[in-house]
Amino acid sequence: MRTIAAYALRESLRRRVFLVVVVLTAVFLALYGLGVRVAFDQTGLLDDSVPLDDQAITGGTLLGLAMFATLFLGTVLAVFLTFGTVSGDAERGLLQTLVVRPVGRPSLLLARYLAAAAVAGGYALAVYLAAVGLTGAAGGWWPDRILAPGLLLAGGVAVVAALSLLASVYLSTTASGIAVFMAFGAGLTGGLLHQVGDALDVDSLENVGRIASLALPFEALYQWGLQLLTADTGGFTSVVINLGPFGGAQDGGPGLVAWSLGYVALAGALALLGFMRRDL
Repeated sequence: MRTIAAYALRESLRRRVFLVVVVLTAVFLALYGLGVRVAFDQTGLLDDSVPLDDQAITGGTLLGLAMFATLFLGTVLAVFLTFGTVSGDAERGLLQTLVVRPVGRPSLLLARYLAAAAVAGGYALAVYLAAVGLTGAAGGWWPDRILAPGLLLAGGVAVVAALSLLASVYLSTTASGIAVFMAFGAGLTGGLLHQVGDALDVDSLENVGRIASLALPFEALYQWGLQLLTADTGGFTSVVINLGPFGGAQDGGPGLVAWSLGYVALAGALALLGFMRRDL
């Protein structure tokens, strides 16, 4: 299995989509670095009579924006590394030669997932840390928790990779890619509904958002990461930061981590069940 995982890892790094993502990431980080520098320069011109921590609001909001962009780019990478794992290789006639003893279907599926999750999750963590460094260098502001939000972001991308792998077993290559991106959009919409419901005190919207977070836990991991950026910030400053445009910050906990791991295991089991029954 380690041989297959190493092969899949090298294959992922050789794909053109990885080069495209690297170029887009460099452009994104350059624009983000310019944006945070201008934003922090303008922060010093604000009215000091307002009782707000300008540095925390600017840094927390911009880094939250960077986390959203990183989650999106990481999702794109995870989907393109996994959406053709079964259906694409089967259409090209590659699985018939790969799925033989001693490799076997379970080992092949697990190895491909581990390689994709390592590449996409590692990418998300690296981009997040780069954004943290740019924010700190531009304005001298650092998040209250530096590493944990990045790990949660990487975990969310790993959940998306599991969903994409599951879709590749039951759907064609194009259909699985479309389905995962629609699920990604549904998760973000659920997070926004929860935020609106919480602000307006509407229980039905809060429940819809809560159910969506459980059904698509990458969104809950992302929200928890946002919350940890300003975990020690209080008062009206915290309220303003949490009203971010890309989903509200929500606390998580060990239960969310356990559910996410169980979710990935369940998706893997369903993918293996379909893969074992598939006629190659």
